[in-house]
Amino acid sequence: MKQALPRTAAYLLTAALFALAAHAQQPQPEPSGMGSNTGGAHAAILDSENRPITAGGFVKTGPIIFQDTAEQAGLTKWHHIMGTPEKTYIIETVGSGVGLIDYDNDGWLDIYLVNGSTFDAENGKATPPHAALFHNNHDGTFTDVAAKAGVTNDRWGFATAIADYDNDGWPDIFVSNLGKNRLYHNNHDGTFTDVGEKAGITVGAWSTGATWGDYDGDGRLDLFVPGYVKYDLHHQPPKTCQFRGQNVMCGPRGLPGEVDHLFHNNGDGTFTDVSEKAGVADKSAYYGLASLFIDLNGDGKPDLLVADDSTPNYLYLNKGNGTFEDASFASGYALNESGRETASMGIASGDYAHNGLIDLYNTTFSDDYNPLYRNDGNANFTDVSYQMGIAEPTIPFLGWGTVFLDYDNDGWLDLFVANGHVYPQADTANWGTTFKQRALLFRNNNGKFGLVPAVEGTALAKLAVARGVAFGDLFNDGKIDLVVNNLDGTPSLFRNVVKITNHWVALKLIGGPKSPRDAVGATVYVTANGFRQRGDVISGGSFASTSDPRLHFGLGPATHIDKIEIQWPSGTKETVTLPGIDAIYTVTEGNGVTPSPDKK
Repeated sequence: MKQALPRTAAYLLTAALFALAAHAQQPQPEPSGMGSNTGGAHAAILDSENRPITAGGFVKTGPIIFQDTAEQAGLTKWHHIMGTPEKTYIIETVGSGVGLIDYDNDGWLDIYLVNGSTFDAENGKATPPHAALFHNNHDGTFTDVAAKAGVTNDRWGFATAIADYDNDGWPDIFVSNLGKNRLYHNNHDGTFTDVGEKAGITVGAWSTGATWGDYDGDGRLDLFVPGYVKYDLHHQPPKTCQFRGQNVMCGPRGLPGEVDHLFHNNGDGTFTDVSEKAGVADKSAYYGLASLFIDLNGDGKPDLLVADDSTPNYLYLNKGNGTFEDASFASGYALNESGRETASMGIASGDYAHNGLIDLYNTTFSDDYNPLYRNDGNANFTDVSYQMGIAEPTIPFLGWGTVFLDYDNDGWLDLFVANGHVYPQADTANWGTTFKQRALLFRNNNGKFGLVPAVEGTALAKLAVARGVAFGDLFNDGKIDLVVNNLDGTPSLFRNVVKITNHWVALKLIGGPKSPRDAVGATVYVTANGFRQRGDVISGGSFASTSDPRLHFGLGPATHIDKIEIQWPSGTKETVTLPGIDAIYTVTEGNGVTPSPDKK
């Protein structure tokens, strides 16, 4: 295992080698396609009916995990739109995210879906498409209240990061856009006010998957916003580039990258850009798509991850003095096992092996595998994808949103990946992949992952150009569901229909005076069923999305929890006892446990 001392030297050596390799490739030929893989083309994988495996390989019988109930729930009344169907430019292909938010504090998760836009709308020739805020009606259905709530965005939207930035007990909504970002402050009455200009976080560039976290420990949530590509709608890039012999849209390679921004929360409703001072400004202008604040080395301080498209990933270790150490290369996270940068789209984080350490999973472009980075301690990571047997199934797929979740409540974190290509040409080219793709679900069996078959007619067999993914217990029934925002399509609601006999518990955390009110940055350990699980309250990750802030723990057959330990963002450590299981409990820092809300 690498030690902390040589980290800087290792980083400098690896970074230098990467820079030399990049320089050797200059001048670059005509820009390649978006996030094109770095491992070369792979042979097509076809199923028994001669379909590419990305749109086939279904089975007629098997375990039915999810059913898509979006239509019954009322979600398909809303439609995502981004550019034109032809996807001539990269701006039309990236798609948008989803956020799960209990905006009215009624104990039920609501759904925020970010929309894109069109060139006509941007030029004032058409009405812009709207974002949706679906209120949970507590009966399996949802009602879009975005217009009434004042959160339609009406800009070219990409991502959402949800958190209570002003500690007033009500969740707020950050939306990243091409152009000015928005920060919707919750007015406590079902409406929001955009305070982005006043707050100073609008940026005005192409912003992507943001994350909230209290990096300096002052009890207030700060905001990190990655930048993707420098882009001007009035001066578009070239229309045609080459990918595997086909004419496709251009980028991101060959296009100028956009820098990242860290905004410090001043506590008065405003933020200060401290990117340079903190050491996270991305002077290399990599193509950032996703980010996440989470404690990777167990010191109680949130570290920072940035998933970069076609360029090395960033891993910044929190030094505890308002600055970060760039440990990207030395940590093993910048590149994959082969020493290649990947087209990273989304980040999943979780302790899949029950050793108390946060492991990481990144989604990538087709013709490349999705790397699973095992945390070996001290924020040193090893790509174990092939070792775990889960690399090859992902190669034909182009992954975006991804999350660790325990869908069967056995206490082991499973892995979900949403997929969809960026080139419509995939349907006519002989690449062995498709524009619309099915999702992938890997079940964790005591630390080893196996691919769950896609049964015909179920959600896992649905084809879509999927992008953002968020997970949570949408129906307060102890089962984890998923919401997917599909490019140029209606959303998917992967409702969990597993007949579960295993037990569970969920915790909503409320921080004390020295912690963020919504407890982002808290870590919980639950000991039951013979092992110890870890859960972290986060905002961001996946792709462009934010999941349920409540922590869900499957307990397997256990009917008793041996121990619950909470490490609050303030540094306080607390042990709590719950009055039961199979319920949602609220835990307030220093003030104990409150019973779950009524499920009816």
